[in-house]
Amino acid sequence: MWKKILNRQQILFSVRQYSRISPPQPAYADPVIRVSNNIAQLGGPKEGPKPRQLLSLPPFPAHPLPRKNSFSIPGQSTRVTAISWVKYYFDEISDTVIQSHFNKGLVQIECPISEDSYVDKEGHLKPLRKIRPNEVMEAGARVYIPVSVAETRISKRFDTIPSGTLYPNADEIEYLQRLVKYKDSAIIVLNKPPRLPVKGNLPVHNSMDALAAAALSYDYDEGPKLVHRLDRESSGLLLMGRTKESVDHLQWLFSDINKANFSCEAWNDAYEATYQRYWALVIGCPKQKEGLIRAPLSKVLLNDGKTERVILAHQNGLEASQEAITEYRLLGPKINGCSWIELHPLTSRKHQLRVHCAEALGTPIVGDYKYGWFVHQRWKQMPRVDIEPTTGKPYRLRRPEGLDVQKGSVLSKVPLLHLHCRELVLPNIAKFLQVLDQKSEKLHPALSSKPDLLRFVAPMPNHMKISWNLMSSYLV
Repeated sequence: MWKKILNRQQILFSVRQYSRISPPQPAYADPVIRVSNNIAQLGGPKEGPKPRQLLSLPPFPAHPLPRKNSFSIPGQSTRVTAISWVKYYFDEISDTVIQSHFNKGLVQIECPISEDSYVDKEGHLKPLRKIRPNEVMEAGARVYIPVSVAETRISKRFDTIPSGTLYPNADEIEYLQRLVKYKDSAIIVLNKPPRLPVKGNLPVHNSMDALAAAALSYDYDEGPKLVHRLDRESSGLLLMGRTKESVDHLQWLFSDINKANFSCEAWNDAYEATYQRYWALVIGCPKQKEGLIRAPLSKVLLNDGKTERVILAHQNGLEASQEAITEYRLLGPKINGCSWIELHPLTSRKHQLRVHCAEALGTPIVGDYKYGWFVHQRWKQMPRVDIEPTTGKPYRLRRPEGLDVQKGSVLSKVPLLHLHCRELVLPNIAKFLQVLDQKSEKLHPALSSKPDLLRFVAPMPNHMKISWNLMSSYLV
């Protein structure tokens, strides 16, 4: 009998703890009283700012930056500050945006493991610290900055592509002239839009070479000629020569033959500094954050006997192959199954970057249906929701407002190719033309003040901007 009474008291006591008169104690270790609209509430402490998705800049080079004014101190080597290095890399971003990231303390740098090393022996993530804008960069130092620095507004202007006639009209000529980023007596540099073929033949008339011949001759008798090519679906910097001499030298510069040194040391140094860098969004994530792809390529014909395809050459294969080398670097972490990478081709082969990404790395480029068709069969229009590794909660998507979904971004059912030639550094051909033609062994005094190297950075097309803004809204 007494046992039953005790059990009833225990039950009543336990029920009373969870009744309305005596609510349960909060699960928070340190509860905080918050007052909102004159109502006090008991809750947990306010969540701090979530860590941001960081974009990795390449290691700071030991050689001087082309076309960048750096100051020097007597008795010391040329120095470049942190904000100058970030502004140099993001040449297309306004200075105020970069300055605001420094003011908010969002720019960080890797702490060296030892006095002379920035490399972790085990490859783990090295500790980061905030960096001041006037801090001097050291060779090999790597800067991290939130991807929000490259978020840009999407413009709906200038999206119309020329309709395709042998004789472009005034609107098409004006459209093509707006694409010109640089022009001098020897070269023209354009920011090619996607879906515009570079080399045309019947029945394709709206190619870049045909339109340039009609719209970009300016005060010359003939229009500029192509020096190198970009795929029709890709975008970015396209170089054209304005004279026969400049075209010959630029084609020789971009060829893979062994180049002989000239008597002019300035030209030799400028030639060694020539490079192209691409940005691409790939499906998946490379196993290594950076590396070198050395995979020869060969061309094969499909069963129809007409379609040509580039594949990785077999080591014991009988087909002819060409050497193909590409450096790659991961820009940031994997977000919703995709990753941004930077590609630096050391050779110029047809579809080299697309094949190396799809077959060598196993991460085909988004929108590459020719070499990544199997992965795109499972493509989802809306990216799936992943879990934040720090909090275990789903990502909070800040979807861009006022954007058309069907614009080829990762929000599209059929996204466009996400491959963009972003950066180009090459010698100033107009300065070295007389030296290359062997008319003189020394530069003309009037040309000495001109830069030895020219550097260009092109903003991404709209569909890649939308994908960048969308993926940067996922806070990691």
